[in-house]
Amino acid sequence: MTSQLPIRERAADRPPAPTPERGACRPLTTAPLVLPALTALLLGLWGLTRQGSLWRDESVTWQVAHRPLDDLVALLGRIDAVHGLYYLLMHGVFALWDGGLVALRLPSVLATALAAAGVGALGARLAGRRAGVLAGVLFTLLPATQQYAQEGRSYALVTAGVVWGTYFFRRGRWPAYGVVLCLSCWLHEFAALALVAHGLTLVWLRVPRGTWLRWGTAAGAALAGVLPLAVLSAGQAEQQLGWLGRPGAAMWLQFAGVSALGVLLCRLTRRAAQGRAVSAFALPLLIAPPGLLMTASLLKPWYVDRYVLYSLAGLALLGGLGLDRVLTGAGRLTPRVRVPLACLTAVAVTAAWLPASLAVRTPQSRKDDTAAIAHAVARHARPGDAVLFLPARRREWLMSYPALYARLDDIALARTPAASRTLQGTELPPGTVRDRLLSADRVIALTDSEGQPLDPFEREVVKRRTLAEGFRECARERVWGGQVVVYVRGGGCGG
Repeated sequence: MTSQLPIRERAADRPPAPTPERGACRPLTTAPLVLPALTALLLGLWGLTRQGSLWRDESVTWQVAHRPLDDLVALLGRIDAVHGLYYLLMHGVFALWDGGLVALRLPSVLATALAAAGVGALGARLAGRRAGVLAGVLFTLLPATQQYAQEGRSYALVTAGVVWGTYFFRRGRWPAYGVVLCLSCWLHEFAALALVAHGLTLVWLRVPRGTWLRWGTAAGAALAGVLPLAVLSAGQAEQQLGWLGRPGAAMWLQFAGVSALGVLLCRLTRRAAQGRAVSAFALPLLIAPPGLLMTASLLKPWYVDRYVLYSLAGLALLGGLGLDRVLTGAGRLTPRVRVPLACLTAVAVTAAWLPASLAVRTPQSRKDDTAAIAHAVARHARPGDAVLFLPARRREWLMSYPALYARLDDIALARTPAASRTLQGTELPPGTVRDRLLSADRVIALTDSEGQPLDPFEREVVKRRTLAEGFRECARERVWGGQVVVYVRGGGCGG
């Protein structure tokens, strides 16, 4: 039964660093692992429920993961196979503990802590203990890291996999590297773009042929392991990504700005003993995956920044080394200068960081809030009212609230999501939808916010036209990301 959310190392096998950095690979201590992980855990638990809000993608996770296992597997054969491993994981989580929003988001919190520990471990291997701690903590402080640490989707888990895959890549632990990257690709196929970044690292470091052979074998095994998913999801790509548009100017400017920051940090730290090694690992990871995906999206729109969230680990590594160099220079200052300077820096960093951190913990940080929409429906709906979703995919707004949904007559529905093995169900033909609408006296319509593009499909046009011609609008409540509109046919709005 569907649950309901409350409405509220060997040197020869390791990619070698240039001569000055060979001695920098020192034994890994616990601080670069523990301090970033603990910071990520505390930040992830802070405001985890986001004021009881839930956005549409998380609602899909909730619905799909609560389906019986046979129905879940059948769904993946038709749509969303790219998220299949994650849905199966969450199905197991809910089977063990159906803990509402906390259970939905806690795996992402834990994955972010694991990723932060991996950034710290990698930074320590490349540039020393303090640089590793700084890199790991910096990674946890990034607003995007905090956002997806509190999201019931797979992106934090993918990031953890890619980061630890990069750590095993640095250590030359090729079997572990291949297995972890393969699992990451099963969580989301675009994790495979990290392999391109690792190949660029080998070019940068001018490794011997034997290292290329070992890396190629491990990378090839990872790709072969994910091939069944790639074949299955290729047939679903149009449904899966058809809503995407090509990257706009703002996306390109953002990518250029982050890339420029990475290049600047490389130049500022190039004279450090570890500068070349850190740059060789971090800069390709920062630039190559998003750059390749955006370029490919000029032909076929595939780019969303969260698909390559793991690239921010590269920025954190560069920032960690940069902060380490700053602290080394500050250590030469007198206490009378160093202490006030440290205080001013702490105040400035907090002033810049805190507003963004607070913002990602609000319902407005996501596209919509299905909990707020469900609240609005509960306020306006009467038992037996017809409910209409414009467009049909907005049915997901009520799917996580089955008790509320059961009070209403879904007038356009032909087959339920479970019966049709789809995410939002299938709808009746346009003419039938029109006839059923005209037989209803009162309709609760759930629509996108004003100003959003209207679907041009015949069924959606018929819904809008029938409401406009045959009904009177009696109430409209705007909530974050959507609207709840009450329509009445004939007579007044009272009563």
